[in-house]
Amino acid sequence: MIYRELTRAIERLLQYYSIIVITGPRQSGKTTLCKKIFAKYAYFNLEDISMREQIAASPKAFLNQYAPNGIVIDEAQQYPDIFSYIQVVSDEHPDYKFVLTGSNNFSLMQKITQSLAGRAVLFTLLPLSLAELTNRINIDTDTLLFNGGYPAVWGKNIPANDVYRNYYNTYIERDMRQLLNVKDVNKFQIFIRLCAGRIGYEFNASALSCEIGVSVHTINEWTTTLEASYVLFRLPPFYRNTGKRLIKTPKIYFYDTGLVCFLLGIENELQLKTHPLRGVIFENIVVLEFMKNRFNSNKDPNLFFYRDKLQHEIDIIQEFGNQYKAYEIKSAKAFHADFLKNFQYLKSILGDSLVAAQVIYDGDISVHSPENGIVNFRNISFG
Repeated sequence: MIYRELTRAIERLLQYYSIIVITGPRQSGKTTLCKKIFAKYAYFNLEDISMREQIAASPKAFLNQYAPNGIVIDEAQQYPDIFSYIQVVSDEHPDYKFVLTGSNNFSLMQKITQSLAGRAVLFTLLPLSLAELTNRINIDTDTLLFNGGYPAVWGKNIPANDVYRNYYNTYIERDMRQLLNVKDVNKFQIFIRLCAGRIGYEFNASALSCEIGVSVHTINEWTTTLEASYVLFRLPPFYRNTGKRLIKTPKIYFYDTGLVCFLLGIENELQLKTHPLRGVIFENIVVLEFMKNRFNSNKDPNLFFYRDKLQHEIDIIQEFGNQYKAYEIKSAKAFHADFLKNFQYLKSILGDSLVAAQVIYDGDISVHSPENGIVNFRNISFG
């Protein structure tokens, strides 16, 4: 089993909370992680319709039977009423332990805020990070990008294209139909593939609306649901009262580069090597590493990008109170001094509050410096 970095945060907070909630995309390893950490807990998967029917017959009796020794309820949002019963039983028996998982953050959070606010601690498990791939140093860059981070690819050696084809057909389209009642599947397929082709660029709902032939409202609804299902996310622009005219439109990225490659029709690493979007796919995996590090530490994302009307751009600005770290992402293997030019401009705006600036690229030379550091993307330091 591949060790998951989120384990440390869960074990640390387990002593303080009786209700643990683990959310994240389907097939990211939530069930495997729960069975590892909570091996002695009773396990129930609510994707099983017959199981839901059995529980619904007497929910409180069911919880009282299994929760004293700990219970894991997988895909808990499939039976929404369970949250109210957990609230009651948890209040009556504070020593009982409940572990809930779910792959739709919107449905799960809605029920948690309604019934379990203040009682539960929430974790997010994304696909495998580079740090969780112990042999990442020796893996070819295009293989890392093409394979993505889903455990089925790395743990079971299933070919990436097979994993992502099945993932898309079985989960993404199915979930969208259930949540949004999508009638024209063809238009949705065009939409998600166009999104894959726009990673690293500003998200423009109006442009997508015109290309696909659906309303801007529909585009925003689809996007929000894909975000809630951990398929894609929008990276907000950095905005501070600097007197500069900053672009306020977010960038779009996916939670997995393997899925991006599938949606773009890339069938192997050789095709990826010469693909015109390889640079932004590389950018996607680096931004994603920062996201995974935050979630694996049980912290909220603190990431932004910077771009102004004069086209000065920084790929990542990480905010720590009133201090900032800046990162430029380059897919090149050779370092060029031009990689540093935007740091000087940002320094002129942020002054001493910019405490670190680093180029993340695919080369072998590393320079450890708070001002102009250089590091291979496999060896990012998040300290």
